[in-house]
Amino acid sequence: MAADVLARHRAFYDAVESGDLDLMSSLWVDSPSALCVHPGAEAIEGTDAVLRSWALVMANVEYIQFFLTDVQVSWPLGSEADLALVTCTENILSGEGTESPEQFSGGKAICTSVLVRSGGVWRLWSRHASPVLDIDPEAPDEPGMTEQP
Repeated sequence: MAADVLARHRAFYDAVESGDLDLMSSLWVDSPSALCVHPGAEAIEGTDAVLRSWALVMANVEYIQFFLTDVQVSWPLGSEADLALVTCTENILSGEGTESPEQFSGGKAICTSVLVRSGGVWRLWSRHASPVLDIDPEAPDEPGMTEQP
């Protein structure tokens, strides 16, 4: 059962990477309570609004690739229930925000996805991604910054 959940979870990233809105649409439950929180943004409710938000992301990002780590599946209501929770770290490579097409930028987010089994098929009901700040503890302080006693 975890394999089915993980396959649907991976299909989500495949949809984003390939800009496949039809695939993306097939992955979400059709519900006014569907919820998506993009990194740094407010919650979007309802399947139609969620899919519109992904259409905008896919239309405006020329290149994006996700390398997932720390992927875990949990069964909050037991393994026989129709609810699964997938958490992971998204290591993101993108061409956005760079000065030339040969350059890439990176980022990291922690993601929690809630999938429900609907009609025997696992579908996304909720997704929340939060950016992870890449702070180097060995980096020198910013000029003018001093430690307070």
